[in-house]
Amino acid sequence: MVIGVFSDPEPSHYKAPPPYGAQPKYVEIPHCAKNTTKSWCLEDSEYPQHEVQQALDQHYQAVVAFYKDKLASTENSVDELDKLNDEVYLCPSSTDYVRPFRAINVDGKWRTIVNSVESYGIKYTQTARIEECDVVVGTTCPLVPSCYESKCIQKNIFHRFLVYNPQDYTFPFAIEKFKLPGSCGCVVGAFHL
Repeated sequence: MVIGVFSDPEPSHYKAPPPYGAQPKYVEIPHCAKNTTKSWCLEDSEYPQHEVQQALDQHYQAVVAFYKDKLASTENSVDELDKLNDEVYLCPSSTDYVRPFRAINVDGKWRTIVNSVESYGIKYTQTARIEECDVVVGTTCPLVPSCYESKCIQKNIFHRFLVYNPQDYTFPFAIEKFKLPGSCGCVVGAFHL
């Protein structure tokens, strides 16, 4: 007589523990975004630095391949650029180079961006050039004669960032797209007297 017990080795209610230690609570709107209207955070007191580093260490080979692909396509866009001289803009703007710790992706979700973290001698930094209008969007372009209809508009550009997702236990990294301010433009309409 043969007696056996058949059971599922991982019951449906079983959830594997995270391999990187205690995970930070994943919140819809991070604390760093509470007092700003921007879609990114440049400072974050709750940034999961240790957790990101542990995950980078564990998935070193795969992340390096991801990061090199992302780095190769964006490195020249910010290399050796400081200021644009001898140019006149119809709408005033401010340019900056930022390294966000968190930002809202194109799907409208806040994500943790891998930034200023070191693993196995590689310092992971991701920089984006942004340009924001210094005037209220929709106002008349200051340098366009009043006989033309005109308005200042904020134009955006898409950036790709390596992000960390503490909810994905198998491979907590991905490349996601983010919309950031790219330039301040002036739309000129019809001439009228």
